[in-house]
Amino acid sequence: MRLILYLGKGGVGKTTTAAATAVRAADLGHRTLVVSTDVAHSLADALDVSLQSQPTQVAPNLWGQEINVLDEVRRHWGQLQSYLQNVLRRKGVNEVAAEELSVIPGMEEVVSLMHIRRQAREGNFDAVIVDAAPTGETVRLLTMPETFQWYAGRVLNWEQSTVKIARPLVRALIPASDVFESLPKFMAEIDELRATLTDPKVSSYRLVLTPERMVLKEAQRAATYLALYGYPIDGAVLNRVLPDDVQQGASFLERLYAIQQGYRKQAHELFAPLPMWEAPYEARDLRGIDDLRRLGETLFGPADPTQIFFNGPTQELTKIGEEYMLRLPLPHVELDKVNMTKRGDQLFIEIGNFRRELILPLTLADREATRAVFKHGVLEVRFGPPAPQPQKPQAAQGA
Repeated sequence: MRLILYLGKGGVGKTTTAAATAVRAADLGHRTLVVSTDVAHSLADALDVSLQSQPTQVAPNLWGQEINVLDEVRRHWGQLQSYLQNVLRRKGVNEVAAEELSVIPGMEEVVSLMHIRRQAREGNFDAVIVDAAPTGETVRLLTMPETFQWYAGRVLNWEQSTVKIARPLVRALIPASDVFESLPKFMAEIDELRATLTDPKVSSYRLVLTPERMVLKEAQRAATYLALYGYPIDGAVLNRVLPDDVQQGASFLERLYAIQQGYRKQAHELFAPLPMWEAPYEARDLRGIDDLRRLGETLFGPADPTQIFFNGPTQELTKIGEEYMLRLPLPHVELDKVNMTKRGDQLFIEIGNFRRELILPLTLADREATRAVFKHGVLEVRFGPPAPQPQKPQAAQGA
């Protein structure tokens, strides 16, 4: 079973790329499900079919699905949510606020991922291709298993210390079951979800971007946090690239082409050693199975899009005492003197003619980059302790 998640900034063509990958995989004989977790669903428009909250077959070996997040929340969390709402109402919280407060932060994201994992676990499909929400929401979605466990743990501890006294009241509110007995089982499922999402033999994450400055920045930030949490990235798609035969004499297109070429080169350097597939800027919207098939063939050629294209960390952060070490594989860069400049959460690296800009985790934003060594195709950057905070001036003592 392969689970492939496409993520990127809104409007970069992520939905179309995910759908094209799914069509290509289905054409190669894989039973494939393409599923959208974005609240603003557009997968049905890309496939040019109607989709439901359950898998719907749209072509040979191909199914599509748009998850109904609200239904999934009710299915997984409904009983405990009802209990918490009743508790809050008895505390004087109005009904609307009680409904909002009874949902643990990140629940929508967690249940979407759990639904996708269930599809994979049941073995109905050889590959599940996920059209994820825009990048910021996707990174939040992927880091939610840890955050959710923290909140759920607080609820569980509360139950162990105080709710035993109130069990008769709980059964009066929800007589069919004891909601708290299901919580440890639910947390165990979250553990299994995390294991699936970080297993490089099962899951792969692919960034979708366009040759634009802000898009590159956001994709870098997503790659940094995916690597930080151990989610395996195996490639990136550079979308909407103007063709080399752009009309001569059309000054606007020529300028745009020149700008794109600069960002195109930068994208390949920034995301090395990941493979990068390119898709051309189309003169019209791609829609329907035939259009998606052509795009899938353009992106992957004869290759199987469900294979693992890269295995290994794109960057690795480890703590050594009070310091941190960032390791960055750069297998195609020749050994030379390393120059670096750090500005906030940005690190600029120069090795000979090679230049790379890194978006750092917030953990490193207030630390000085003290030393950089490049050896055996890996750049190692050491970060010192946090900068000391300036002390506030003491108020003068009265006589």
